[in-house]
Amino acid sequence: MRPYPKDSPRAAARIVALTLISDGQLKKAELAILEASSAHEQLGLSRGELRGVVHELCTDLLESANEQRASDCLIHDGLIDAVLSEVESLELRRTVFGLCLKVVHADGHVHDAESIVLLAAIERWGADLERIGQADHS
Repeated sequence: MRPYPKDSPRAAARIVALTLISDGQLKKAELAILEASSAHEQLGLSRGELRGVVHELCTDLLESANEQRASDCLIHDGLIDAVLSEVESLELRRTVFGLCLKVVHADGHVHDAESIVLLAAIERWGADLERIGQADHS
């Protein structure tokens, strides 16, 4: 997995991207909610840069699977923890968590893999993020 500087827009966007692809699909409703929320602006990126982060994440996951001679791209706890560790700013964490919640709820179904990413963020960043995210989602 390529490293990004701590608290950089790309590091933050990768967490949103991980939530977006965690269930193995890029759904129109999830992409639409990111667009409607101006997620790229909230993260300090252009639309193209946000798409680029999603692409880079997919590329990194495929390369990792190839290196391990695996047939599936697995999003494991170590990967989630590494990605979450790149965002330390409380304000940026709140923004990221709020966007992740919007992605998860966009299609009206919370997939188990999406829940794992959210729960890992709550565990690593603090339970108060859940309340913040719920207020943002309402």
